[in-house]
Amino acid sequence: MTTRRVVVCLDMKGGRVVKGVKFEGLRDVGDPVELAARYEAEGADEIVFLDVSASSEERKPLLDVARRTAERLFIPLTIGGGIDSVDALTAALRAGADKVSMNSSIVKRPELLTEAAAVAGAQCVVASIDAKREGGGFRVYTHGGKRPTDLDAVAWAKRCVALGAGEILITSIDRDGARTGYDLELTRAVADAVGVPVIASGGAGQASHLADAFEKGHADAALLAGILHDGHTTVRALKAELGKAGVDVRKEAA
Repeated sequence: MTTRRVVVCLDMKGGRVVKGVKFEGLRDVGDPVELAARYEAEGADEIVFLDVSASSEERKPLLDVARRTAERLFIPLTIGGGIDSVDALTAALRAGADKVSMNSSIVKRPELLTEAAAVAGAQCVVASIDAKREGGGFRVYTHGGKRPTDLDAVAWAKRCVALGAGEILITSIDRDGARTGYDLELTRAVADAVGVPVIASGGAGQASHLADAFEKGHADAALLAGILHDGHTTVRALKAELGKAGVDVRKEAA
């Protein structure tokens, strides 16, 4: 049985962790270094840092914050936002990232995925896709969900893998922050179309939503944020419930 991963996302803006609903109404929820350390202690399998305004502000990610966080973590750290070149990718890895997530930059220049995989290995390259339900399908959006593209999310995921991505992070903009569960149709369509691990994102409200993402959405990992930031639950509690439901999750170190 495959061990499923519980991934905690820290959306950052101005050096602070923020959270909103459907990518809007961002509010400050804390210090990224302290939150990352807390979630690791609770049993998170990975931490994802997404600098949500880096692309729209046309700047590089906040690597000083990532560096300070990486110094305290033992679990994998993914950094995303503003990674628009191999140099930016290399800088993120040097700052302590284990993987790098790219979104807007690869829509603009898809060959960056191939260049990144050649330098760092596909296992370090995450293609992040933000999608909305439109016209019976799922349209890809960039720049923090602000710019629509002509890309279909499932077709784009397949192309990203063909170009060199070793993992797909698929986020439902419609479900983001809603806590009504992941978009299982979107997640399953992407997971069934690619041969690399898929992280479900957008909509986590309780343990059963994560279980559904794994069992019905065919995801390898489930990403969550708001329900942890607001103290609604903990990673430890979620993993305990998942274990009871028969989902194989990594146990905390003794």
